Amino acid sequence: MSAALAQQIARYLLQIRAVSLRPDEPFTWTSGIKSPIYCDNRLTMSFPKIRDAIAEGFSEVIKTHFPNVDAVAGTATAGIPHAAWVAQKLESPMIYIRDKAKGHGKQNQIEGLMNQGDRVVVIEDLISTGGSSIKAANAVREAGGIVLGIVAIFTYEFDDAHQAFADAGIPLFTLSNYRALIEEALHMGYIEKDAIEKLEAWRLDRKSFGN
Repeated sequence: MSAALAQQIARYLLQIRAVSLRPDEPFTWTSGIKSPIYCDNRLTMSFPKIRDAIAEGFSEVIKTHFPNVDAVAGTATAGIPHAAWVAQKLESPMIYIRDKAKGHGKQNQIEGLMNQGDRVVVIEDLISTGGSSIKAANAVREAGGIVLGIVAIFTYEFDDAHQAFADAGIPLFTLSNYRALIEEALHMGYIEKDAIEKLEAWRLDRKSFGN
């Protein structure tokens, strides 16, 4: 993806407070890990101009890298609306992937029509360690689909996530990323220059941050 788009998406996320940076007063994740960043990309749904820019970015990635796609898949729940907007732009079938199969009815994990051998691109809102995204992709594979790749709005750029996607054999493309966000946050005055070292240290070793 282009550096210009990465900066633009980062700017949008900061403007609507989908992403907040607090290097000196870190957030605490459920796991107990201290984090200088909080990300809630669900907020993008409420801003038509921004959600359209995201859908357009996703569409261009798919047309460039996965032109033979048969279906666009959204991950539950945050990836679903973005997948719908992208599928509409591409005039493509859409499906969505539950975290786990339903406990009643047909017990589907994948909703919508996916045929055996369909080539699928998975839409995500956020990549952290990559575990949930790869789990969703594997659900498509287990149902007989072929996963061409995963596209997401934003990634923290963790080294272990990069390795996880490589090990799973799944190409990953994101519209923006952690380093683009830091650069844009500095440009917009959201952070001071002396915060950059702390923010990069967290990306490289999040378990020891704030301890």
